[in-house]
Amino acid sequence: MRNAALVLGIIAGLLGLIVGFFSYGYTAAVEHFGAVEGLAEQVENVDRLRVLAVLSPLLAITGGAMARMRALWGGLLLLASAFGMYWGFGFNVFTVFPIAFAGVAGVLALAAGKPDEAKAHF
Repeated sequence: MRNAALVLGIIAGLLGLIVGFFSYGYTAAVEHFGAVEGLAEQVENVDRLRVLAVLSPLLAITGGAMARMRALWGGLLLLASAFGMYWGFGFNVFTVFPIAFAGVAGVLALAAGKPDEAKAHF
């Protein structure tokens, strides 16, 4: 389970990086060029979106990397990443896989308490 959490967490982080990159770029482009009514309008909370565009994928990659040795910490970081992506980007066709992968990886990491290693986190 720890290996699955590692792989899913890193994939979620990479997909989240793509979504975060375009979200950050979109807000910067609308800020620079101005809003076009009906086509490109600024989001409500630009600062929150920009912070979560950087932080959420970082948490997913970090949590996935930690899932093998520190499953509890990795799982908590992965769940925080899934929540951050949902709060920052919403749930849509572009975010369904990063959010789902980070959430499943977090649950798998938390569930991998005793079977994988003699030193459990519980």
